[in-house]
Amino acid sequence: MSEMPELDEWVTELLKGLEIPEAPVDIDAILGMAGVAAHSIIRPAAPVTTYVAGFAAGLAAGAGMADDKASMQGATQRVNELLARRSGSEQ
Repeated sequence: MSEMPELDEWVTELLKGLEIPEAPVDIDAILGMAGVAAHSIIRPAAPVTTYVAGFAAGLAAGAGMADDKASMQGATQRVNELLARRSGSEQ
């Protein structure tokens, strides 16, 4: 998952507690997105951005638009595009 065992343990516990133990979680992608949001907008944008990305991914997966992993990857990619546009460094 990541290079932080404590975070990996927390994510595993969190997924089990939410009864979604098989949910795909790319910790590095989430942290990267949060870091860009925090630095290019304001710090509180980090948790809000990751929450909204996860919510959008859940809606897409729930609607059958894509599987869980593809939904999260798509949401992450779109958020990163929006962040790049916002900071003037489009990819």
